[in-house]
Amino acid sequence: MTEATGDAVPDETTPVTPRARLTHWHAWRTRHPDAARVLSWATTALAAVLVFGALVLPNRLAALEYNRFTRLPVEAIIGAVLVLALPRRPRVVVAALSGAVLGALTVLNLLDMGFSEYLGRSFNLVLDWGLLDDAQAYVEDSMGRVTAIGAAVGAAVLVVLLLVCMALATVRLSNLLVRDRQTATRATLIAGTVWITCSTLGLQINGMPIASDRAAGALAIQARLVKATLHDEAAFAKEAKADTFGDTPASQLLPDLRGKDVVFTFIESYGRSAIEDPEIAPGVDKTLDASTEALGKAGFHAKSGWMTSATYGGSSWLGHSTTMSGLWIDNQQRYRTVMAGDHLSLTKAFRKTGAWDTVGVMPGVQKAWPEQSFYGLDKVYNAFEMGYKGPKFSWSTMPDQYALEAFQRLEHGKKRDKPLMSEIILTSSHQPWAPIPKLVDWDRLGDGSVFGPIQKAGVSPSRILTDSTRSKQEYGKSVQYSVTSLTQWLERYGTEDTVLVFLGDHQPIARVSGAGASRDVPVSIVAKDPKVLDKIADWNWTDGLKPTKNAPVWKMSSFRDRFLTAYGSTPHPSKA
Repeated sequence: MTEATGDAVPDETTPVTPRARLTHWHAWRTRHPDAARVLSWATTALAAVLVFGALVLPNRLAALEYNRFTRLPVEAIIGAVLVLALPRRPRVVVAALSGAVLGALTVLNLLDMGFSEYLGRSFNLVLDWGLLDDAQAYVEDSMGRVTAIGAAVGAAVLVVLLLVCMALATVRLSNLLVRDRQTATRATLIAGTVWITCSTLGLQINGMPIASDRAAGALAIQARLVKATLHDEAAFAKEAKADTFGDTPASQLLPDLRGKDVVFTFIESYGRSAIEDPEIAPGVDKTLDASTEALGKAGFHAKSGWMTSATYGGSSWLGHSTTMSGLWIDNQQRYRTVMAGDHLSLTKAFRKTGAWDTVGVMPGVQKAWPEQSFYGLDKVYNAFEMGYKGPKFSWSTMPDQYALEAFQRLEHGKKRDKPLMSEIILTSSHQPWAPIPKLVDWDRLGDGSVFGPIQKAGVSPSRILTDSTRSKQEYGKSVQYSVTSLTQWLERYGTEDTVLVFLGDHQPIARVSGAGASRDVPVSIVAKDPKVLDKIADWNWTDGLKPTKNAPVWKMSSFRDRFLTAYGSTPHPSKA
């Protein structure tokens, strides 16, 4: 025992039990009552702020304005009534569980913010957990493995802290309420009366209703979304079994393209904003005009229109599969259903005829890719099968120019018994748009080592990730690079029998395309043979590579059937 305080001094070899720690804490409060009182008030205030903030927190970054936090949440009033009515043990359990639920809701709100910023939609509780792995892979490719691991650990710690701290906060506030039940009951009745009055009269502060049921409403929305997702699974599985061209004989598929080398190319994030946004369009439009002119001199002509993508900001595979399947595939569940079925993809239709060899060039694929079967591709070249020895450009494994030259060397430039149908996915315009490759002399491409100095001299992703203006600028440059690489390839290697179809897979993220931007992407068909474009004359598309603002807009899912029909295919539906 010490003479000054009478506190027990624990032996260093004696383990400190929770009871001993509690005794020590009470002793400290006795010795320092003022400090203990301030600490208690501060902790209570922090708990109140934490719970209140969670109850009124919006799920969009753009909605984070002060008037969102001048509201009276009905959930707090209902919670107070419940706490005051319960005995101690049930009260603590209910308070802790309520806090955990509130913490989980906060996590969902934060996920919604991220998903709306990048993908233009809310987080789906049923389907989107797998996308978090993709997000980590993207961070690793863009910012490095250490940053990706740090971000993942930080996010996990944040989730645990939110759940634990929110539960502790609600328990603390419930304990505070029951210390003076009479006063707390009066305050709860007053708050309830104020809420009902504000709700009935529609009272607002700066356009925001004072009476709030934000948390309850968010939970109800999530419940409806889960129910709709589960219902959609069965409904879409039935829809995917019906196919307008499912039973069409091989001889009646694509007769008007026989003998043509057909190349379907998706340009990453090539959206309407690239052509119409005042900060991005000048450079991209100049590239499209110059490319149209250059192709014209080489004997090629083009027609262009718009399609509304099934995805936005990311999840490119949903755009690819929607275009090729003729089905609206806007979530991972639908994607899995289609990939596991026998619905006829546009690319598989070429293979079914037996008149074409089919090949895929997929520089973004770095693991097993079972989708090859759905797309009907005889051979797929992934990121490791094109002989590239140069550096990665953030997420993109190789520059588009190199991928196209590899396609020429490995497939398109070879003599063959059949024409070739190809599906190519270009990746250089994938976010974060830094560093961006530069075009080099085609004869100097070699194994891609020439891009080493270009990559080193490029902009670091960290310099533009949080800068919307810089992101727009670099995005525009990346689209210019991708389009120029593709059109130069066509000028250099295209023949009388080459038909190029190229389009965007989706718009760039909202930070670049802007809040409320459409989901439209440009689509072009380019050929030397005038008969190819004559077949789509009734589509009323714009001449050249740049569609006009009022050019026709189709859902991306309509392209397969329109294309098959335009080039002579006869419908023979299969039934669900």
